[in-house]
Amino acid sequence: MQLDLSADAVTLTRQLVDIESVSKDEQEIADAVEAALVPLSHLSVTRRGNTVVARTDLGRSERVVIAGHLDTVPVNDNLPSRLEGGILHGLGTCDMKGGDAVILRLAATVPEPVRDVTFLLYDGEEIAAEFNGLRHLAESDPDLMAADFAILMEPSNASVEAGCQGTLRVEVRTSGERAHSARSWRGVNAIHGVAEVLARLNSYEARRPVIDGLEYHEGLNAVRISGGVAGNVIPDECVVEVNFRFAPDRSEAEAETFVREFFEGYDVRLTDSAPGALPGLDRPAAKAFVEAVGGEVNPKFGWTDVARFTGLGIPAVNYGPGDPMLAHKQEEHVPVEHIERCEARLRAWLEGR
Repeated sequence: MQLDLSADAVTLTRQLVDIESVSKDEQEIADAVEAALVPLSHLSVTRRGNTVVARTDLGRSERVVIAGHLDTVPVNDNLPSRLEGGILHGLGTCDMKGGDAVILRLAATVPEPVRDVTFLLYDGEEIAAEFNGLRHLAESDPDLMAADFAILMEPSNASVEAGCQGTLRVEVRTSGERAHSARSWRGVNAIHGVAEVLARLNSYEARRPVIDGLEYHEGLNAVRISGGVAGNVIPDECVVEVNFRFAPDRSEAEAETFVREFFEGYDVRLTDSAPGALPGLDRPAAKAFVEAVGGEVNPKFGWTDVARFTGLGIPAVNYGPGDPMLAHKQEEHVPVEHIERCEARLRAWLEGR
């Protein structure tokens, strides 16, 4: 598949969507992106694995990164794309190939922006952090991620979503003693033992802190339960996997401490953790961008790679077409108007209009 960067952003979104790129299978789409960008003389293009970086080098006083991931969750009978009544349907339309199309259009058609730009399209965002293309790039070529400000084009209803919540997962274990189920009183049922774990979760009241005028909403939920030995055996272990989405005013260590205290008395094992990102709306670059694209700002409840930029000391926001509530759903779609609005506003900002 060849990408036509002279096409409008909606057509380009369809071209990207119709290249299947489930996580760990991004080579074809990365090849197409690289092939489309290399001929553009105003950009220097670098590829690392299936991450493609294109940069202007005009000596401007400010540099901005505009980034988007190329991978999607697995196909769910939602390819190829289709356009109906101003709505583009298909896997990745919302999360986040509409944003990727805007990035590519800007890269191709704004050769002399008023600020230098690093256009960054990367792999491995939808799976474990060890596969994340931004993480790998930060380790191998941190200079390619250097910037004064970053925009991650995750779906945000074509308005700015600031910061993001952190996320961690723990396993809460209950122990028992095996016995024949015909003589269950001779054992201790570990599955029955999780009743109190679930009761605590049901009684949890979400914390809703206000940060920089934005209200975040934490969440603590069981997401998986596993246990059992055989149909005639009392189980001696059961594991409840719990996901904690925490507001960005908590550190990872503070979030872990909260969860361990919440499940006091149980064996709690941390399995995954990623920090949140404070809104950073007091930074001049962030203020200027928010004003340029309409002034509306909402909190980001999910985790995004905004946190990765924030960890590097680069203020960052989410800004992209599509409703984040539709991400990963079979009926994923994006309004054409969102794609067009994001492109127009970013173009005006990059051109200084």
